[in-house]
Formats: sequence, structure tokens, C-alpha cells
Amino acid sequence: MAIHAENGEGKLTAMVVCWLLGNGCMFSWNSMLTIVDYFGFVFPNYHPSRVLTLVYQPFATVTLAILAYNEAKINTRRRNLQGYLLFFVSSLLILVLDLATSGRGGIGTFIGICLVSAAFGVADAHVQGGMIGDLSFMCPEFLQSFLAGPAASGALTSALRLITKAAFENSKNGLRKGALLFFGISAFFELLCVLLYAYVFPKLPIVKYYRAKAASEGSKTVSADLAAGGVKTVLPDIEQAAQEERLSNKQLLRQNIDYAVTRRYWKTQLGLLALVLIAMYNVWDLIGRYIPVIECLKLKSRKGLVIASLSRFLLIPCFYFTAKYGDQGWMILLTSYLGLTNGYLTVCVLTVAPEGYKGPEQNALGNLLVFFLGMGIFAGVTSDWLWIIGKGW
Repeated sequence: MAIHAENGEGKLTAMVVCWLLGNGCMFSWNSMLTIVDYFGFVFPNYHPSRVLTLVYQPFATVTLAILAYNEAKINTRRRNLQGYLLFFVSSLLILVLDLATSGRGGIGTFIGICLVSAAFGVADAHVQGGMIGDLSFMCPEFLQSFLAGPAASGALTSALRLITKAAFENSKNGLRKGALLFFGISAFFELLCVLLYAYVFPKLPIVKYYRAKAASEGSKTVSADLAAGGVKTVLPDIEQAAQEERLSNKQLLRQNIDYAVTRRYWKTQLGLLALVLIAMYNVWDLIGRYIPVIECLKLKSRKGLVIASLSRFLLIPCFYFTAKYGDQGWMILLTSYLGLTNGYLTVCVLTVAPEGYKGPEQNALGNLLVFFLGMGIFAGVTSDWLWIIGKGW
């Protein structure tokens, strides 16, 4: 296992795999959000754009809380594989449900769609927390590549949606064809993620190195990954290191409460679901996640990250007055800025926060930060209902 971390064999391959796995943790859900206009045709009385998100988020948040609390005892490999498998099966179920009902609506079908949405939330909690925790004790480039993946999936699904809108007529039948295509691609992609994580990622030499290093620092969550990678022994001081007391979740949270509070994923809809706004948000979110690759542009100051994150509250009145008095150009500009800052701050916080901790603590901190990320999303999803007050159910 004598491998230099910075020039490790398989580093570029690992970065590509991390990017694809990052895509996989949001591809299915982004597909569902992107075809919400089809669900609007099928379920016109049930507010699918809001209800599906409101169903998804509590399941994701509660599952994240449970997994973060028990992080030190959980088999990370099994957790991540379960998440990607659940994404794959749920994407297939959307196809089966639509084909079985021939695209008809009704409360029974809508409940089925809601159950799939809940399954996506559970899968997301398994994968995001598990992968970010796992990658937090590896080199920052892996984590940055993984975090770029969800934004890339948003951009890809937005582009694919624009293509399907042009290819199929703007009718229920045309929307249905596009939706079926989306989830066919989604199911295939999630299966690819299962295979990549199960058979490719653990066998890369640099990944074996970091996992062995984490095990030497007392991590008990990587044993299955090491076995899958063919590593039978780890660094020689593992027994001594395993006995060293690691910081508890409460201690980690106390030391990093500023990072936790600033990780709120602002994705306010303002009642505007135009594809161009979704596409612009996703594209600039993706661009923002690559800016920290340039070291001189990466914000590392804790105080700076807190100020930058809290300043985004000013976007609330900006969006309100733009929606009320502004034109489309200003709305596109604001949405682009929202995506850019979201992507940039996400990568900065999640790559800077784990620095200086041992492997097990980095894993735990990654899980805690993702949990607070989920709490922020849940708060935003709940607040989203305020936009329909006074507009009728």
C-alpha cells in the first residue's frame, strides 16, 4: 500500500467515478422534478410540484438523522449500495406504474408516485451522507468531483427536457413520452452507479490507500470497502489507533456549528417553473462548483463563509420584488446568481470543514453537514407553500 496520496495511481479515474456517482445521487430526483409538467397534466388537482417535494424531504431528513447518529457503526459500503439500488428500483417503478395505468391519473396512482418520491428521499439520505462522509477523508478533489455531480445532473436533465419538449408535441401524450424516456435513462444510469461503486471504485489503488489510512486512524466503517478492494491488512498501527478516542458527534458539531448553519440549500421557486430558469440555475450551480478548483478563488475563511452564506438572505426580497415588478431578464440574472453561489459555497464548506480531523471524525462530520443541508432544504420546501397563500388550492 506504498502509494503517494497526491500522485496516487488511479486518481483521475477515481475523480471521474466520483463525478458519475455524484450525478447518480440526484439524477432520478432531478428527472422527477423536470417532468413535473407531465404530472401537472395527469394530476391537475394535487399540486404535484409541491407535494412530491414535501413528501421527499421529510423521509430524506429523518433517514439522514438516523444514519448520522449511528454513523460510526454503519457499514458504509452497504449503505451506499443500498442507496443506489433503491434509486434504480424506484426509477423502474415509475416506468412500471405509468405503463400499468396507461398514463391515467387518479388518487391511487398519485399515492404510488408519492411513495416513489419517499423512496427517492430515503435513497438520497443513504447516498449523499454516505458518499460525502466516505470522501471526506480522501483528497479534496474526490469530494469536489462528487459535489459537482448533482449540479451536472440538474444541467443534464434540464437540457434533456428541452430536447424532449422540442422532439415531442406539447400535449399529454408528448409529455408522457418524454417522461418515460427520462426514467428509462435514469434507471440505466442508477444501475451504472451501482456497478461503479461495487466493482470499480473500491479497487482503485489510491482509494485503497485512503481507506487503509482511515482504518489505521480508528475507522470501523471501511472494513467492507477494504475487503471489496482486496485489502486484507491495513497499516501496522491500526490496533493502537483504533483505541484512541475520537471526537463525538456533539463535539464535532460544537466545533463546526458555523459550517452546519451556513449550509442551507436555497432553491426558492417563487411560483416560476419555467424550464429556462431551472436550466440557468443548474448550469450556474455546476459552474460554481468548479470555481474552487482554482485555489486562489477558493474561500477558506470560516468568517467569510458565514458572511457569504448569510448574505444570501437578501435574495428573498430581491426575488419578491423582481417577481412583482421586474422583467424576465432580472429573474434569469437572480436565478443564475442563486445557482452560482449555491454551487460555490457548497464545495467550499464541505471541502474545508473536514481539514485537520482524523478519518473517522471526517466521516462523521461529513454526515453531520449533510444532515444540516437536509434540514435547510426541508425548511425551504415547507416555506415554498407560502407562495400559494391567497391564490386558492
